[in-house]
Amino acid sequence: MAIVTCPACGSKNRVDERKAAAAQPKCGKCGTDLPAPTGAASTNTSDPVVVTDATFARDVLGVKGKPVLLDAWAPWCGPCRMLTPTLEQLARESNGRYVIAKLNTDENPRTASQFNIEALPTMLLFRDGKLVDRLVGLQSKQAIALKLASV
Repeated sequence: MAIVTCPACGSKNRVDERKAAAAQPKCGKCGTDLPAPTGAASTNTSDPVVVTDATFARDVLGVKGKPVLLDAWAPWCGPCRMLTPTLEQLARESNGRYVIAKLNTDENPRTASQFNIEALPTMLLFRDGKLVDRLVGLQSKQAIALKLASV
């Protein structure tokens, strides 16, 4: 799964690379044809990786040698929406040092339950497949960057 920004309206769209090879992906908001995704989401460090219950083990636990920050969020959560630009900026600035991932807890309750996520936003920090820290609530970019640097 890759995140592709619509060239017309700027909306972010999740695009399955396998399906995009067979049919032209369209923006969910305005219907414009989307550009082709640039490889697998797990290797694209310019955008946060969209994680699901099905891809959690591969995209979070399977990452070795660098930290993974998993943002547990929901579309109805105001602080979660406020945090999104900060996480997108951190992802763009990562230069491969760490991975920023996003998990919609409404669509992926199994993983949310597994890690006892009771408040949103909750950011879980993983290193080599192990949970090493947790941040709850809206955090500054500096606070998140410091946590990423410390794991």
